[in-house]
Amino acid sequence: MNSLPVWTLEPAGHKDLEAVVELKAQVMRADLERLGRWDPTRSRERVRKSFSTRYTSVLLVEGAFAGCVTIRPDEQGGRHLELFYLAPHLQGRGLGTAVLRHLLAEADAAREPMRLIVLQGSAARRLYERHGFTVVHEDPIDVFMLRQPAR
Repeated sequence: MNSLPVWTLEPAGHKDLEAVVELKAQVMRADLERLGRWDPTRSRERVRKSFSTRYTSVLLVEGAFAGCVTIRPDEQGGRHLELFYLAPHLQGRGLGTAVLRHLLAEADAAREPMRLIVLQGSAARRLYERHGFTVVHEDPIDVFMLRQPAR
């Protein structure tokens, strides 16, 4: 594995919205096409509707936009992880793992579970399973996962 670049999570601003919209379209397109669910307009509108400067952070690598993540309060208690996207040229180098570990450490410190939804067949599912997420429910499109706080 390559050494990790210098990265930070910073609060997202309204100026970051279009970069997040485009990154989601780029990262998710292949999986959505595989599931017969790719619609570029719908994909972009879903991000625009759910984007929140209150809950979203942008990932900066050496000061440049490289990804994003949203952590919202979950309806069932704890936290809900969504919009976790990393620029393709940075994938497979351990950066996503480092960011996820950071987010999970915060949830563990607060003793809160974390939930997420991942697409069926997504490689991201293996990342989440390696970090203690288990399947709660599946449907033909989505896999609903939960991770209890570490003790």
